Amino acid sequence: MRLKNKVIIVTGATTGIGRAIAERSVAEGARVLVHGINRTEGEDIVKQLGPAASLHLDDLVDPATPGRIVQAALAAYGRIDAIVNNAAIVPRTTILTTTVEMFERTMAINVRAPIFLIQAAFAQLKANQGCVLNIGSVNALSGEATFLDYSTSKGALQTLSRNLANAHGPDRVRVNLLNIGWVLTPREKETQRAQGQPDDWYTKVPAVYAPSGRLIAPEEIAAAAVYWLGDESRPITGSVVELEQFSIYGRNPVKA
Repeated sequence: MRLKNKVIIVTGATTGIGRAIAERSVAEGARVLVHGINRTEGEDIVKQLGPAASLHLDDLVDPATPGRIVQAALAAYGRIDAIVNNAAIVPRTTILTTTVEMFERTMAINVRAPIFLIQAAFAQLKANQGCVLNIGSVNALSGEATFLDYSTSKGALQTLSRNLANAHGPDRVRVNLLNIGWVLTPREKETQRAQGQPDDWYTKVPAVYAPSGRLIAPEEIAAAAVYWLGDESRPITGSVVELEQFSIYGRNPVKA
């Protein structure tokens, strides 16, 4: 078991990538504080995972939420070894459609919450020589035209990860980030359908977006996350890893 006895906080863990990371972490011997906002989804995963998981429902828009998440983890398991900052919102915005309210909400959830969750847990992370794994996006590198707020927030998360890694390497607190590509989560399935795509849209994704013939599965991201959460990756810190099906750099997007 690669994560035996570690206590890991995973935000946005009731569905999609976060859920897959929580499931894989428990399978590898960890105990997980499952954070989310949907009670039905949260109770479902905690029931599935059993005593190795505890549920904390809280809205990351509230500045006090990070402190409550940390206290919930300590109350449940008495320590914190790692944090996975996975929770995020993905508004479809452009320079013409974004609003102050939407921009601030996106930054609050996608950037501010990770900063202050790390701050609230820092004493534990330092004492236990723990780590942080931030879940970013390839959109941090420029972003799609309709992902203005989201891309900006993921660019900030990437810079945050490198800044903290540089600042706290001597504290033995590691911070790494995964910039992920297009992942087929339940929410993505529904989002695309709501935008007019057919029910089986994900079986017909153009090769330019999925050269392998399919999109990435949440479980594949979770498998990669285990390495960065475990001691196998020690002492590496400050890494930004693109988990995508093609090279982002120097790629001609008009060619399949």
